[in-house]
Amino acid sequence: MKVLLVHNFYGSAAPSGENAVYEAERGLLRQHGHEVVEFTRHSDEIRGKGGLGTLRGALAVPWNPWMVRAVRREVVRFKPDVVHAHNTFPLLSPGVFYAMGRRCATVLTLHNYRLFCPAAIPMREGRPCTDCLDGRTVIPSLVHRCYRNSRLATLPLAVGVALHRALGTWTDRVDAFIALTRFQKDLMVAAGLPGDRVSVKPQFYADPPQPLPWEKRSQRVVSIGRLSEEKGVKVLLAAWLQWGRQCPELDIIGDGPLRQELQALSERSGLGDRIHFLGQLPFAKAQERLSQARLMVVPSLCFEGFPMVIREAFALGVPVAASNLGSLPCIVHEGENGILVEPGNVLAFYHALKTLWNDQKSLSKMGQNARMEFEEKYTADANHKILMEIYEKATLNCRKHSTGSFS
Repeated sequence: MKVLLVHNFYGSAAPSGENAVYEAERGLLRQHGHEVVEFTRHSDEIRGKGGLGTLRGALAVPWNPWMVRAVRREVVRFKPDVVHAHNTFPLLSPGVFYAMGRRCATVLTLHNYRLFCPAAIPMREGRPCTDCLDGRTVIPSLVHRCYRNSRLATLPLAVGVALHRALGTWTDRVDAFIALTRFQKDLMVAAGLPGDRVSVKPQFYADPPQPLPWEKRSQRVVSIGRLSEEKGVKVLLAAWLQWGRQCPELDIIGDGPLRQELQALSERSGLGDRIHFLGQLPFAKAQERLSQARLMVVPSLCFEGFPMVIREAFALGVPVAASNLGSLPCIVHEGENGILVEPGNVLAFYHALKTLWNDQKSLSKMGQNARMEFEEKYTADANHKILMEIYEKATLNCRKHSTGSFS
């Protein structure tokens, strides 16, 4: 199969799960013998260029005619069977879906909620907010300055959402959508996507190492992710402070705007020797730390897509304690491969984690179940099978609406 992959890479200064998923899926396709051509842009092209770069990015968000023409040329040259886009923000724009006409099937992976939520993450004032999705309007995003707390910065994103709703881009120009969980699918269908075109395909992990035997693991818990408000890391740290000197060691891997504040709080509390802020680690180093842990915590306060760290934990036989919120209950199953805890509730996290940690037999069994679930759902071969089914579905949808010419 001939596949044209379309992706806007986020800035290289900050790690991006979407970039990593794109690269993994590109490798998956090539390993299975598909002919893959890429059409990519990088947000680094406008970063560091001051106001001019910001203006260029803002103008490109709703519709970028130069990228539409460039993708059209690539489609004519390569003649792909499928054009699969991952991220079009900010430089490509959803306008690229008008570059194909009906010559090939089109697929879009929903890494977030940006099609209907200008902020991409449906969250406001520390809690989930679905006003724009539920009301099918972008007015709340402008009222509340949802992108970077700026009405001006929110405006081009809001215009883009409204424009492509009005044009029918998502109903007329995309043959198949890939949601990462059932929760995400249901939310996006309720917001306006055609339900019969949205399939669920989780993340995958190619060739992970075998889990360490339980008795060889250290007495530690791991948290991996950006140290920002929506990730709930403040809740996690507060639970550890509540636990006191009897707490297990905690490795916090990642960086972000809250790091200095949280690290200072940890030192003042007298738990600086129990809570380790390791910063952003290379993938292999982070995996090594995770493989040695007996539990991973995902205390998110926002609607996640499909956190890659969870499939990594499962692959390594590490159970997960996660917020009972959004997509997370679709992945973490209470008492089977982990536990679910009320989001944002410090005492609930403390009591749940302490109870679980004191029952190492159950924790070990959850780790075994996590690895079994990985082997059933999250391997590369299983993922490729689902992806091919989605491509076939997209091709059939394309043929139903084919006009035989570019439009």
